[in-house]
Amino acid sequence: MTIVTTLRFSSLALFCAASIGAAAPTPAKPSTAASKPRLTEPKLTIAQVKEEGPAVALTFDACMGKVDDRILDTLIDNRIPSTIFVTARWLKHNAAAFAVMRANPDLFEIEDHGENHVPAIDVPMTVFGIKTAGSPEAVAAEVEGGAEAIVAAGGERPVWFRGATAKYTPSAIAQIQSLGYRVAGYSINGDSGSLLGASGVERQYHRAKDGDVIISHINQPTHEAGEGVVKGILDLRARGFRFVRLKDRTEPLSTKSF
Repeated sequence: MTIVTTLRFSSLALFCAASIGAAAPTPAKPSTAASKPRLTEPKLTIAQVKEEGPAVALTFDACMGKVDDRILDTLIDNRIPSTIFVTARWLKHNAAAFAVMRANPDLFEIEDHGENHVPAIDVPMTVFGIKTAGSPEAVAAEVEGGAEAIVAAGGERPVWFRGATAKYTPSAIAQIQSLGYRVAGYSINGDSGSLLGASGVERQYHRAKDGDVIISHINQPTHEAGEGVVKGILDLRARGFRFVRLKDRTEPLSTKSF
């Protein structure tokens, strides 16, 4: 069984200055947009196994803040497996929730979301208003710091990494892979950073088809999105979908994964 990964490239706008009247043209200033690095957003799907019926992989980011017990309880009560990406920042304040996850190893695969929820991008810039790591050294610190926090909290050493914003430079992806991690993308954005309303989240989940990897957030208990996540999960279950963790459908680490 395999996991398939492709890349989506962010579009860059290019601007040029127009000369006015008969005045001699002056050299255009370098475009800020043109100087920005090209970012990639990995798209991840799981292999389809026809004889098993439709399956999806639920993945949840625990960035910081608290835990959404609506989602956690639904996963446990219905024995639904999922993959949880946690940061060191989240672990510091959610020991009880992490203990519950560790007590259900058949349900929860714990993976690395970084140390401080800093985008794992090796050049200085901002993405969605968040400053990036900014250098290869800082990317390594973000990745390894998150992994070390999971191990220190009693978890297994992670093999998957998903950075804040889920965007990277190609060179950062290569670096993360060289550290021994696979970069986890997704194919359906379930909750748009936990900012969608409940009905919007339900619609996103209802779009799922066999092989999709859904990303949502499990750290926003006061957001309406969590209600939609619960309903979306139960809708998929009622429609006969199976749920798998990323490690249930994996292949040996390869630089050709992207």
